[in-house]
Amino acid sequence: MGRRVHRHEKAVNRLGSATSPYLLQHADNPVEWYEWGAEALAAAADQDKPILLSVGYAACHWCHVMGHESFEDEGTAAFMNAHFINIKVDREERPDIDAVYMSATQAMTGQGGWPMTCALTPVGKPFFAGTYFPAEPRQNMPSFSQVIQSLADAWENRRDEVEKVGAEVVEHLSSEAVGEGVALDAEALDLAAHALSGQYDTDAGGFGASPKFPPSMILEFLLRHAHRTGSTDSIAMVGHTCDAMARGGLYDQLAGGFSRYSVDRFWRVPHFEKMLYDNAQLLRVYLHLWRQDGDPLARRIAHETAQFLLAELRTGEGGFASALDADSDGHEGTYYAWYPEQLREVLGVEDGDWAAELLAVTTAGTFERGLSTLQLRNDPDDLARWERIRAALREARNARTYPARDDKIVAAWNGLAISGLAEAGVLLGEPELIAAAVRAAELLATLHTTAEGRLIRTSREGKASANAGVLEDYGCVAESYIAVLGVTGDAVWLDRARVLLDQVIDHFVDPAGGFFDTSSDAESLVMRPKDVSDNASPSGASAVTAAFVAFAAVTGESAYLAAAETGLASAAALARQVPRFAGWSLASAESLQSGPLEVAIVGPADQRGELHRAALHGAGGGAVVIAGDEGLDIPLFEQRGLLDGKPAAYLCKNFVCQRPVTDPQELFASGPVLSDQPGED
Repeated sequence: MGRRVHRHEKAVNRLGSATSPYLLQHADNPVEWYEWGAEALAAAADQDKPILLSVGYAACHWCHVMGHESFEDEGTAAFMNAHFINIKVDREERPDIDAVYMSATQAMTGQGGWPMTCALTPVGKPFFAGTYFPAEPRQNMPSFSQVIQSLADAWENRRDEVEKVGAEVVEHLSSEAVGEGVALDAEALDLAAHALSGQYDTDAGGFGASPKFPPSMILEFLLRHAHRTGSTDSIAMVGHTCDAMARGGLYDQLAGGFSRYSVDRFWRVPHFEKMLYDNAQLLRVYLHLWRQDGDPLARRIAHETAQFLLAELRTGEGGFASALDADSDGHEGTYYAWYPEQLREVLGVEDGDWAAELLAVTTAGTFERGLSTLQLRNDPDDLARWERIRAALREARNARTYPARDDKIVAAWNGLAISGLAEAGVLLGEPELIAAAVRAAELLATLHTTAEGRLIRTSREGKASANAGVLEDYGCVAESYIAVLGVTGDAVWLDRARVLLDQVIDHFVDPAGGFFDTSSDAESLVMRPKDVSDNASPSGASAVTAAFVAFAAVTGESAYLAAAETGLASAAALARQVPRFAGWSLASAESLQSGPLEVAIVGPADQRGELHRAALHGAGGGAVVIAGDEGLDIPLFEQRGLLDGKPAAYLCKNFVCQRPVTDPQELFASGPVLSDQPGED
């Protein structure tokens, strides 16, 4: 079998013009990196080389480690350049590519993670997959150099075997499908809550062992389940978990905001990167916990998390950056962790010792290198002293090297932030949060939206990328537009949501059921990804399902309700078998079981605030609350006017409403859930 001769040219790293901060981190590598695209694939075919695909993201600690160890090494880079076409992908910019090859990695190795390393044929079929590889062999793990030498040898000398493996992997992935189940009815939701209680960590909160991730979507489902059923078990799991996360090292006790996950069961030591999607979702969870059980800690955490988003992730364009790095000064957690003597230096001996005991900062250390994370396991007995100490420590920490920020704007994650901030602004009485939500939504509606109504996934510094929006972008952004409609009473947001959801119906529907993650006219990959399982953020399917539910509640249009039911059907089997990975679909199913409730608050903006807060406070998760002027041109406001010249609240279900009220105390006087008997239509 003939082989083409490799052309050896001077290495050219092509990442210098990338918009992704992650790719730019590798722009000075001696590796001849390409971005994913036609140029790279053509080079692989022309030079008859396999593709070495490396996928990561800017805040990924082990991505940095592998970059320093291997991709900055001249000898390693020279071998890569001679034997491979090397492609670097930011998984946050291209979740479609990440989804395809992460599925392959999990199928081939039984696990996944980042950095992800795959070897592909020139047409993109994977024949090898793994994650982090060290510079030197250790713990039964080969070095990265050994891996790439073996892959090059296999490509040169066992080509038929390699091609066969690639074809079999693609065939296996293409044949995998989660079967649709019966509807997620009330019984299925009760069974899911019961199954989760059996998997619950009664000692530490959350689910599973370590590492432990914030189970945001599951907590939202359990809150909605408790609101509908009165389940004390469901609300207790949420309260315990939220308390444990907020008091541990996972939460930044000085400035607010949550890290990505805890390396231990008890939320003590985090992996310190802070992601927008985590904090956006946790803002809503703590906000909803507070409104449901009045927990003052939950209210404080919701407020501080919202302020963290504005203070540390908001960009000059009004959007929200993707993440803060875990590392600074060459080590993970350096910005956040403390020695006891550092506390004394900043605070003096007496306050320093008091703070060390309060915050679990020990001589031995609870983290690495004798450092301790800050934990606030108990409320301080002297709140004024604590606030003074907290401010002093925060000021001292500001002098440290601040972690790098991945300042690209991801449409889906900004949608999650907008939804949380809009609702928090009303419930917490903080109008600056509403203003921030509206400004970010305007950015998505302009910079991230084409003239044809298609979404662009990412932008940076006011420049949109060429990355097409995927299903989760359409779902999260459309739902956020409904949230902005709710707090502004501006009907343009309903029109904008409709455009996005119509794009989903036109370009993402799978005729066999459910939704694909990429558009029908998107770049063709070796398979078209379709995944209903939630990860750290909602799956595309669950995101659009939630948006369809909200849109149908405002408009009463059956086509969108049918689309929501299609989404739930596609996730039903997963939700019944493994509910931990279907939290957002279960939350949407809870909304439908409750109606969802529709609340119209009719009246001038300067007069309706108290009714609006009461409606959001009492309606429960999944309810759609819209506040606007009389005559607002949306279906929910048809024939809904003032009452005796005063702002009025209409509590509805399936567009059948109770008699309007003007007194916030009367809004839920008969309970939060309507019967199906007509009230006043």
